[in-house]
Amino acid sequence: MLQLQSTTLRAYNTFGIDVQATRLAEIATSEDILEALEIRQKENRELLILGGGSNLLFTRDVDDLLLLNRLKGISHSFLSEDEVLVEAAAGENWHTFVQFCIENNWGGIENLSLIPGNVGASPMQNIGAYGVEIKDVFHSVRAMHVADGSIHEFDAPTCKFGYRESIFKREQKGKFIILSVSYKLTRRNHQLNTTYGAISQELQSQGISNPSIRDVSNAVMAIRRSKLPDPAVLGNAGSFFKNPVVDNSLLESIRLKYPNVVAYPAGDSHSKLAAGWLIETAGWKGYRRDDAGVHALQALVLVNYGSATGAQIWQLSQDIVDDVHSKFGVELEREVNVY
Repeated sequence: MLQLQSTTLRAYNTFGIDVQATRLAEIATSEDILEALEIRQKENRELLILGGGSNLLFTRDVDDLLLLNRLKGISHSFLSEDEVLVEAAAGENWHTFVQFCIENNWGGIENLSLIPGNVGASPMQNIGAYGVEIKDVFHSVRAMHVADGSIHEFDAPTCKFGYRESIFKREQKGKFIILSVSYKLTRRNHQLNTTYGAISQELQSQGISNPSIRDVSNAVMAIRRSKLPDPAVLGNAGSFFKNPVVDNSLLESIRLKYPNVVAYPAGDSHSKLAAGWLIETAGWKGYRRDDAGVHALQALVLVNYGSATGAQIWQLSQDIVDDVHSKFGVELEREVNVY
């Protein structure tokens, strides 16, 4: 039987926001979820699923039925000499899963090392880093329908992946509980992606000319640790904003005033701007207001220096959105889910 408790959520979100949950339970099996769905229906409450709490900003107490996803387990099947299908339960820690795959010489997700959170969030967010996104290796996701407890399987086209987007953040938001995710990875002849960001420079600095997937993972981890704060030390949720995609005409108008604008092609008529560059150029990098601030080394990261409330961090993010829009005509969108 599920044990419901009232508790602070400070330890359950990487921002370290101190809000209260009145109805929290851990789910470790499908039976636990079915029991939770019965409680939800009986009490007529909304449902909130919490994994690693790494992409979430709490701005208020939680009176919904809050379920901590603790589903565990990893299995695999060899598809061929070249490919393996790996299935991980949604409650598995993402970085631990990545390292497990690397230890087995299964390639494709090494660039996603050290991303906080759990496996279940990977298709929801279409998580990505250093030139790789989940959609590149995704096979399918198993999920339980909240309305009736039925099990559904979604393939990549059905998930409608976009930039940090999927149907689980749009039309199916809150309608399914992700149980497990399957990825199609390589067993040999790995296609390494070392051209994005500073990976190649990091490998060169380490004297590595013929990298393995382990070498790429280590390089990514070194880069992330050099730029991003550890949530265990300084509360944060990683990149708070998405890199905006704009029409090339807007890019050119920005470039007239800021020739060093950081942008990448995004189709024939659009470009993706570096949100961190926009925020830093607007003067917000290192800014602090009480215990809410912008990280001194990476302007994309908002931080909690100790006792900031979610409302304070949200207001800081809104001030940044407004200022960037007034200076560049660009509308920033939050990557972090706000509750």
